[in-house]
Amino acid sequence: MGTLKTAMEERGVAGAVEFSNINALPMLKELGNKHGVNIRRVSNDFRNPADIPNNDEQPLLEAYEYNEKNNFENAPNIQKSPDGKVLLYTKAITIPGRLCLNCHGEPGKDINKEVLDKIDGLYPEDKARGHQEGDLRGMWSIAIPQKAVVNRL
Repeated sequence: MGTLKTAMEERGVAGAVEFSNINALPMLKELGNKHGVNIRRVSNDFRNPADIPNNDEQPLLEAYEYNEKNNFENAPNIQKSPDGKVLLYTKAITIPGRLCLNCHGEPGKDINKEVLDKIDGLYPEDKARGHQEGDLRGMWSIAIPQKAVVNRL
């Protein structure tokens, strides 16, 4: 979030969209490699198709969506893979404040034309708009191999 704020300050909102398009996935991959895990942001309201949940993530994301619709707390979660070799940590991602609505809010109201044109050009399948503060945006998915846990011990 700090890196994104800096990009907004230096390049404006449209520039930050472009920065995120180029840097977000490589930054997550680098951080994951550093810790021996796989880090993803996933959403059914994805901006980047790379953020579509996989078969293990989908039911967990649907549980977060259910909780949001029914006003239940969305607490972080840890699940073990069926083979027991991976722990999957998930945590809901919500729209924390107005700043995020510059890219994820209502087009024409929160998202100005310049930013919307940039989003549409970079992400033709974009579904990550129309949100309000506090909305569920997706979830963090961190796959932790059992061997990484054992190695840390």
